[in-house]
Amino acid sequence: MTFPLGEMSSPIFSDLTMDSSSAMELDPVLLHQWLSRSAERFASKDALVCGQDRWSYQRLNASVDCLSAALVDLGVRRHDRVVVLLGNCAETVVCLFGALKAGAAFVLLEGNSRSRRLRHVLEDSGARVLLARAGQGRVLADALQGWHGDLKVVWVDGQPTVGLPDGVSSVSWEALFPDAGSDTQTGQAGCDRLPRCIDLDLAAIIYTSATTGKAKGVMCTHRDMIAAAKSIIQYIGNSERDVILDVLPLSFGYGLYQVLISCMVGATAVLERSFLYPHVLLSRITEEKVTGFPLVPSMAAMLLRMENIEEYDFSTLRYVTSAGAALPVGHLRRLRRLAPHATIFNMYGLTECVRVCYLSGPELDERPASVGRPMPNCEVRIVDSDGNEVRPGQIGELIIRGSNVMQGYWNSPSLSDGVFRRGDYPASRWLHSGDFFRTDEQGYLYFQGRKDDMIKTRGERVSPKEIEDVVCELEGVVEAAAVGVPDNVLGQAIKVFVVNGRANLEDKDILRHCARLLEPLMVPKYVEFVPALPKTERGKIDRRELQTANG
Repeated sequence: MTFPLGEMSSPIFSDLTMDSSSAMELDPVLLHQWLSRSAERFASKDALVCGQDRWSYQRLNASVDCLSAALVDLGVRRHDRVVVLLGNCAETVVCLFGALKAGAAFVLLEGNSRSRRLRHVLEDSGARVLLARAGQGRVLADALQGWHGDLKVVWVDGQPTVGLPDGVSSVSWEALFPDAGSDTQTGQAGCDRLPRCIDLDLAAIIYTSATTGKAKGVMCTHRDMIAAAKSIIQYIGNSERDVILDVLPLSFGYGLYQVLISCMVGATAVLERSFLYPHVLLSRITEEKVTGFPLVPSMAAMLLRMENIEEYDFSTLRYVTSAGAALPVGHLRRLRRLAPHATIFNMYGLTECVRVCYLSGPELDERPASVGRPMPNCEVRIVDSDGNEVRPGQIGELIIRGSNVMQGYWNSPSLSDGVFRRGDYPASRWLHSGDFFRTDEQGYLYFQGRKDDMIKTRGERVSPKEIEDVVCELEGVVEAAAVGVPDNVLGQAIKVFVVNGRANLEDKDILRHCARLLEPLMVPKYVEFVPALPKTERGKIDRRELQTANG
């Protein structure tokens, strides 16, 4: 007997993973099922550490069960969207898994999101429920001016002093489940009313940082996210013994996956709200015996700038990961000295495809500027503007195929069509990343920059990343950013902004160093020393701000 695909009035599901009588244990196919399995295996173990508060797997899973039933009571149905505006905290983790168990997709936003971004995400996602803190009442009230949608607000920590516009109802966290946070709660009430889902259901909409224009919602199914997490777990070697320090925003795919991976393998995630106080983070490494430390290059630059960093104990670290562009060679060498026993991973990914490739171990020593080769279950090519593969050494756009690739942009079919190209067979799609790469003769990948960030000088395309790596090798340079500025002769001249950690470092030192190590075409024309580089909300260098200020 066969059944038609798509919606049916009484859908029939196969849920073999939850059949305990089966002779073969199958992996869960839904994200929240992984949490439930870890709660069965590691009930009393710490799942989350948030400041002085510790959440066992039993407590976390029970709270998720209660919240999922409460969300259904609030009117959340399968395929709805639930927006979470709480930042890095245990309640965010409860909310995202609770939304999933209620059959909805979660949308995570930074806790300090402004009203304009919040309004856009609420409207674009068509959110049914928003979870926020009382202190965000003013921002939320501004965002909801003239609101006409069906939205319910859940206040996680009391009532705000600012009222919401007419037509927007609210309820307190305590009213949803007064016993939340207790290890003894069963969390089972109402669970028989929860929808049955499949792995093709939407699990999350992750909005881009939107340095220009409106943020785009990246759609990820349960299958996408589990496939990506499994590949990452495989090459990093995550297990229940890991303690992962997560200061990256949970609204950022890189930060979110630290929690997902931790819950899948039964590890402990240590959540920190901010990177503003690096000494607090370094102390947490010692206090919690942290084994995994994910960061971005800008975080590494800030940490390595600390005068007393050698005084901290990094002996428990098993690995350090860096995503985005490759770590500058100078930063990589210093990290090795600080934690010689830790494996360092250079990685690359993007919101549309959380992770693509990695490099670690002896290969990283041999090719420190590379981000490696594709991770398990992922395929890449580098192509020219006509879609033809380029030769090693040539710069082209990276395209990606795999189960870790997004489904498309929410509410934006034309944008989705613009980044996908059909592959070798009907079901095959290649994601065009918008990032330029090259390979060496052995197939190792080297990030060159975003399409929009590439510098066009003397008719040639120049990678800002290669320039920045060379500048950062110079002793005293903390961080650097290369941009193109208008030039009547060159088209664009290269200007490099340098964060100086040495009092006697001058622009001529930078230029002499670059002239010795770079092709003439790539040597900067201008150097400007700055106290700090502007950053996006996700910790990346904001090149557009640099260009705008110097355009």
